[in-house]
Amino acid sequence: MPNPQPDVSAAARTPAVRWFGRMQLLRLLGRSERTMAWRVADARIGQDLVLVLPRVQPVDAAAMDRWQQAVRQASRLDHPCLAAVVETGVQDGWPYVAYDPRDGATLSERLPARGVPASEAAEWTTQLLQGLAYAHEAGLAHHDLQPYMVLASDDGQLRVAGLAVAVEMAHAAGDVPGSLRVQRAAAERDVLACGVLLHLLLTGQPALEESDIGRVVARLPPVGREIVRLPWSTAQPVPEPLRAIANRATDRQERQRYRGARTLLRALEGWLQSDSGAGGGPLALLADRLRTAGVLPASPGGAARAARLAMMERGRTAELAEVVLDDLALSFELLRLVNSAQVRGAQISGSGPVLTVRRAIAMLGLDGVRRAALALRPWPGPLGETGAADLERLIDRCKRAGRVAIALRPAGYDAEVVYLIALLQNLGRLVVHYHFADEAAQIRRLMLPAPSPRPEEPEEPGMTEEGASFAVLGVDIEAIGAAVARHWGLDDNVLTMVRRQSLATAPRSTEGDDDLLRAAASCANEAIDAQALPAGRVAAALTRVVTRYGRLLNFGPRELQEALQAKASTPLGLAQSPMTAPMPLQPEPTAATSRLRS
Repeated sequence: MPNPQPDVSAAARTPAVRWFGRMQLLRLLGRSERTMAWRVADARIGQDLVLVLPRVQPVDAAAMDRWQQAVRQASRLDHPCLAAVVETGVQDGWPYVAYDPRDGATLSERLPARGVPASEAAEWTTQLLQGLAYAHEAGLAHHDLQPYMVLASDDGQLRVAGLAVAVEMAHAAGDVPGSLRVQRAAAERDVLACGVLLHLLLTGQPALEESDIGRVVARLPPVGREIVRLPWSTAQPVPEPLRAIANRATDRQERQRYRGARTLLRALEGWLQSDSGAGGGPLALLADRLRTAGVLPASPGGAARAARLAMMERGRTAELAEVVLDDLALSFELLRLVNSAQVRGAQISGSGPVLTVRRAIAMLGLDGVRRAALALRPWPGPLGETGAADLERLIDRCKRAGRVAIALRPAGYDAEVVYLIALLQNLGRLVVHYHFADEAAQIRRLMLPAPSPRPEEPEEPGMTEEGASFAVLGVDIEAIGAAVARHWGLDDNVLTMVRRQSLATAPRSTEGDDDLLRAAASCANEAIDAQALPAGRVAAALTRVVTRYGRLLNFGPRELQEALQAKASTPLGLAQSPMTAPMPLQPEPTAATSRLRS
């Protein structure tokens, strides 16, 4: 800890006044094991500054040179979320950095005891992460992120001070950047510290009752055994998506935490966009990408085949519908086109949403189908090889779920309607895999169970899909799918059907056709998910599916196994439907009246 020495005669000064070189020490802003910060008055420039120093002097000339090199490199970084360096230097053997506070206070001084509202905490943390991400990409870490190291202006602009000041303390602890691996570890420590700081913002109270964030980090795994999670009761309400993000940022399992500042930043920005009431919502995450890349890319060869069939005679509508349904991108594009405000405005008042491809073909005409098919982005769009393979596997699972839903649907319900509802229940997953391939991979990893640290204990469960989606994207995957469907023009009844039944609650007794269609599609999707589990857990998971839906849909274990064994190439049987011929424009049946009795 520095021991400030006067540089002028002590007799000329009041005993209560303390000096650090020419700078008058006004008040201590904060201290940790690694750093300390003071508010100082610089008489030479007639301005108050924030003075940041390490708690331990560099041990030798080489260490001092390393410190000065790192801090000078940090001072050259220019970013609105990094505090501006006024001066770096050494006084009586103590290196220091002086920052321009711009008439702002530190976060420690501004933070109320009950924390700040959730949106404000998230917005402040995104600013910190923007500055840290910029520094990390320049090869620098902070090493001691603390509330007193964050300068906050009256208008809510935050700037990080103290970048690299604790570099020699970090060197003593073994985590100073000297290789790519060690540099990455230091950046990850910064991100973990940012998660602890987010906890402080949301609760107003220091985690583990420890004001030094560095000490909190040291008490978390893998070094310590403590756990930092948001309490269920806080002075300021914390929405579930933000709670998932904050808890993941400090998760006891290292593999579950955010590894980079930009990853945590994207999650918080996603939640802020979805929580915004002005042009936000889940669709805000996708708007630009949907315009440039479409909802999905055309399946290889599928769109071209549909375009060829659309040029043939009208009597082949059922065959064309089968081809279209085999290409999820084209199926969704036709539903989007016919449910858009422009097309629906031409329908008779009171018409419900269009939920069959055959009806869409009738409304758009064969030329419209051909144009839609040729306008699709070719496979695999912007995806790389790995992302394309993952999306292809997911599409195959969705199609299988649709066929299982057809097999398990109660007698008299239209095969295509239940097939499409099963597909639409996966709309959010498909869109995320296509437009956010890296985030989709993160979500899958977070859902995987982790080996137990002790052989005698069971493995640690992974996150639920909802929790993992919140933690990665800041929004529920189901909400993304619903937002896209609403954007297409589908109404609230359909939006309810295309949201899967919650695994936490038993399916309720059906109050109408909508409930039954939703249950059939949810059952099929849960059965396909069960088949993807490790071999030892499949049988029990399928038994739970039968228990949840068997009485409601009138099937047992044998019927479920037969449905799961159906081949993906099995025709949907649209040729036997009464809607095979082209249909004139007329009111589309609502979801509740789409039940077709023979």
